[in-house]
Amino acid sequence: MRRPLLAANWKMHGNCSRVQEYLDTLIPRLDACPAEVVVCVPFTLLPVAAMVATGSPVAVGAQNCHWEEEGAFTGEISPLMLTELGVSWVIVGHSERRRLFNETDETACQRAGAAQRAGLAVIYCLGETLQEREEGRTLEVLGQQSAVLDRLDPQRLALAYEPVWAIGTGRNATPEQAQEAHAFLRGRCAALWGEGAAADVRILYGGSVTAHNAQALLAQGDVDGALVGGASLDVEAFSAIIRTAPCA
Repeated sequence: MRRPLLAANWKMHGNCSRVQEYLDTLIPRLDACPAEVVVCVPFTLLPVAAMVATGSPVAVGAQNCHWEEEGAFTGEISPLMLTELGVSWVIVGHSERRRLFNETDETACQRAGAAQRAGLAVIYCLGETLQEREEGRTLEVLGQQSAVLDRLDPQRLALAYEPVWAIGTGRNATPEQAQEAHAFLRGRCAALWGEGAAADVRILYGGSVTAHNAQALLAQGDVDGALVGGASLDVEAFSAIIRTAPCA
């Protein structure tokens, strides 16, 4: 059984005192929890998060990185800068990065590859828009978005299926819809890396995950965890989601 992975994406929220209080509350609750937990905070909060989480079951993640180690890229952060802070995960290709900041499959793959070469594990996001789903093109879109993944190392990779129409909207895919998308992506992984590697890759669901719907989503055979947005800002809500993981 793949170890469940629960990742909190704080997006552009929080401050230093809040992240310290959050982790001080969350960490003691994970002593007997076999699920893997990652908290992804804004760049400015990474030093505090890494310091508080040192030696704990919580891994710290960033929400983006550049594809170069250094250079004239004003406002960007390189993967090596992240590893120096004690960061171990990074989110790449989130739909908000794609929609608002012109991220493409190609640039997302470049970022992910650079992150892996620096020693980071990557949560790589994919997902269709509402129009694409209504047109019956979900699997076609996922196939296109996953075509670049053959350049990445599956051992340091988790995929996150995040239907764009479910992010921050209060709507979420049904467990059956999530399972269909996840099973398709696992098939894509098998085509890229072989059945053995595909069986080990964790595929997360992201899109209005709450404690109320997480259990049914995580019960699906190919849903290996969740990338949690808004609900992860509340430590009680995120703790409740973690408790729904099958092995928790």
